[in-house]
Amino acid sequence: MNLLKRLRLDTFLLAIVTSAVIATLLPARGVAVPLFDHGTTALIALLFFLYGARLHPEQAIAGLKHWRLHSVILGFTFVLFPLLGLAIHAIAPTFTTPALAMGLLYLTLVPSTVQSSINFTSVAGGNVAGAVVAASASNLIGVVLTPALVLLLMGAGGLHIDPSSILDIVLQILVPFVVGQLSRRWTAGFVDRNKKALKFVDQGVIVLVVYNAFSAGRREHIWSQVSVIDLLAVLFVSLVVLAGMLSLTWYSSGWMKFSRPDRIAIMMCGTKKSLASGLPMATVLFAGTQTPASLIVLPLMVFHQAQLMACGAIAGRLARAHVAAGTVSPDPARPDAARPDGAGSADPAAAR
Repeated sequence: MNLLKRLRLDTFLLAIVTSAVIATLLPARGVAVPLFDHGTTALIALLFFLYGARLHPEQAIAGLKHWRLHSVILGFTFVLFPLLGLAIHAIAPTFTTPALAMGLLYLTLVPSTVQSSINFTSVAGGNVAGAVVAASASNLIGVVLTPALVLLLMGAGGLHIDPSSILDIVLQILVPFVVGQLSRRWTAGFVDRNKKALKFVDQGVIVLVVYNAFSAGRREHIWSQVSVIDLLAVLFVSLVVLAGMLSLTWYSSGWMKFSRPDRIAIMMCGTKKSLASGLPMATVLFAGTQTPASLIVLPLMVFHQAQLMACGAIAGRLARAHVAAGTVSPDPARPDAARPDGAGSADPAAAR
């Protein structure tokens, strides 16, 4: 465990990768297939019900008081990222497979993370209240906007999405989320008291979703469609995108005259992409397509780990700079400039 913390490896992501490996070696077959399919459908609905019960809608309303901060973060998440995704998708077929090219576009369309955005903002000495509102608003909006962007951009990009997936989105994602929001009068107390236990429920559901997706991919022989070179290309592009967005969010927020705490919140929230929301959404959205969902989510899994490692290092560096001098370090977008050594470090295992 100490080694994982030193390397900033997300134990949640480690469980997901393990699930994918098991599914590749021992995929569900025969009578187990419909059981896993129906079970996954029910558990995705449960997952988004819990998301709805957990998020505070009043935070988004209160956040309107700081509309400039939140509009910038949402602009990075749902405007600049998708535009960047379209540019990458236009050239990606020259260096990787069509399925992974679609995956690179998809990772730019999902909402920001919640826990890790808030956690790293807090560690770095940023505007925690602003991060809470921005991350929550991103997920509230993302429940509707991410599927809409997928249908608009990925459908136009050549991926045939079955129109019935719109009904699936409504029934499996939107309805449970809304019911969760409406149930907060009765469920908010229970959810708040059992945060740790429910975190494991969330993660367990997602691990099962991954197993089912990669089982289907194994039955469809997905690994014959990709090579090590393809995967290395996805890793390289993910790192370039992350480095570019970290720099852009930090320096552009400075040009816009935001305070240091606000700049930290913008950088930590505006560069994240949620594995917890993106994986189950992909399972629903791409269920009727010829492209396996397991391939489409691979770039998101790679990006997720990269963002945790980079932002953990940056948060530690900003925290040390703040404690030592009370000033902003000159270039927090360069995590290699100082090693965190645990000071001001965040727990990436809590990230979603």
